[in-house]
Amino acid sequence: MAGIYLHIPFCKRACHYCNFHFSTSLALKNDFVSALLKEALFRQQYLRHEIIETIYFGGGTPSLLTNDDLHQISSELKATFEIKADAEVTLEANPEDISVEKLRGWRALGINRLSIGVQSFFDEDLQWMNRSHNAGQAINSVNTALAEGFDNITIDLIYGTSTLTDSKWKKNIDKAIELSIPHLSCYALTVETKTVLASMIKQKKIKDVNQSHQSQQFLLLMNWLKAAGYQHYEISNFAKAGYRSRHNSSYWQGKKYLGLGPSAHSFNETSRQWNVSNNALYIESLKRNELIFEKEELTSVQKLNEYIMTSLRTMEGCDLNYVTKEFGQVAADKLIQSSKTYLEKSFLGINSTIVLTDEGKLFADGIASDLFFENL
Repeated sequence: MAGIYLHIPFCKRACHYCNFHFSTSLALKNDFVSALLKEALFRQQYLRHEIIETIYFGGGTPSLLTNDDLHQISSELKATFEIKADAEVTLEANPEDISVEKLRGWRALGINRLSIGVQSFFDEDLQWMNRSHNAGQAINSVNTALAEGFDNITIDLIYGTSTLTDSKWKKNIDKAIELSIPHLSCYALTVETKTVLASMIKQKKIKDVNQSHQSQQFLLLMNWLKAAGYQHYEISNFAKAGYRSRHNSSYWQGKKYLGLGPSAHSFNETSRQWNVSNNALYIESLKRNELIFEKEELTSVQKLNEYIMTSLRTMEGCDLNYVTKEFGQVAADKLIQSSKTYLEKSFLGINSTIVLTDEGKLFADGIASDLFFENL
């Protein structure tokens, strides 16, 4: 089983914090769709005839595509790959793009899961982020999607901004629960280089991120959603029973996936590759029946370190039996030894797996990095 990710590199405007690859011009959209169709056909052997169990339209803003665009893409995928009958098909959508007409068109195309970029239910926060929707549109988009039969919905929320008090953060979570949203992806604001946010902080136009403020809001988040019956199944993701993201879970489980579109990444268990992050170059190369990408063959050490990093982010944790089977008993013993410092601090729990505690989740990246191997 494998997944397909499609990167749709267009947005109406640039959010201040975003460093993903996208363009705010739609001038190349039609050429892009043609190139994407060609890449799908061009790379049909990459997954070696694996059955596709998840498809994810990400970006960028896939909801900017017309239903005709999405129909062309969906038809090509169905003609080129063997797609499981109950495949999870997710579309990322901005609230202002959601309408009854579009929702019905998406359902007709087989899209059965929506990821709505809400970020906040407060207008002042959305303005601070330079989002193109308002709080009213965020609420209406969820209610309209539910009314049209989309019960499998996730929303994104951002915490740790200078405009978000603990009280407002609680109201954001309460609103999500009130709306009966079964899955939440909650991200701490990060200051990425070459973003408007980084520039504004450097110029002292806005305050820098307060790490203790973010940590406090993350701890509150875990407590609130646990009390509301959500599983904290991955560092940034919370779901009601049966509503985990099957596509994103495949990344953390080390499954194969094919990435289509500019900047999209692919993984086939032995190597990783990523397409050029330039719309014009991507389109022109495929017109020549070529694809510009970079590729990295993964060593055993890299595979182990990636497993440590991804598995520690999940509630299942790092399986020591799997480490022993794939990398040897010596590696498993060394991993246990390296974990003892964090076990003593109550940041980790260890039995047949190594699992982060709630306190440990505050330091997930640093702990994973400390557990990495230099050699085997």
